[in-house]
Amino acid sequence: MTKKLFIPVAILFLANWATAQRFEGGFLAGFNATQVEGVSVYGTNVTGYHKPGILAGFFVQTDIAPAIFSGIEIKYSQKGSRKKIKENDPDPRKYIMRLGYVDVPIFMGFRTNDRGAVIAGISAGYLIHAMEYNEYGKFPEEDLHPFNNVDLQPFIGFQFDMLNQVKLDLRFALSVLPIRGKSGGETTSYYWQNNQFNNVISLAAYYNFGR
Repeated sequence: MTKKLFIPVAILFLANWATAQRFEGGFLAGFNATQVEGVSVYGTNVTGYHKPGILAGFFVQTDIAPAIFSGIEIKYSQKGSRKKIKENDPDPRKYIMRLGYVDVPIFMGFRTNDRGAVIAGISAGYLIHAMEYNEYGKFPEEDLHPFNNVDLQPFIGFQFDMLNQVKLDLRFALSVLPIRGKSGGETTSYYWQNNQFNNVISLAAYYNFGR
């Protein structure tokens, strides 16, 4: 029930905020390169931005000073982790974690010149689906452990105006709350040894209706 209410409430909040401001808005789409800190498969840490994902959504922003602006977004964002199997890998076990979030970032930006800006903010995310796989397919029920519903990620990034209505946005984000706490029992040595945190690099194109 909570998941069903989260998305319409977030959209309503975004719409109300937009109508109360002098704003520019539009849609965004791009890709994530992701990893999850704390993932371990049979004692081997899974590192590297090997899990790609898509992101898409809407944004609005408004100027609060000549060189300073603020904004808010709502978007769907795929995150997760993947154990990359290399040729002649001595441990060819497969592991994939697929997570899907509705993210609501709030940010401030500072224009460094006519075409570029530095941005920083925080993104609240709500988990809407999660799945894990190994070489045998989906994890069996006895190996499944729930993720936390809420993700909180501070981020920093850069924006660059490519065209009059199109800009590129590059961001780096890391969770400050665990997306899943440390497990106990036998599964700890299987694929999960520590608290887990999303680590995301994203690149997106923003199309601005207001220009």
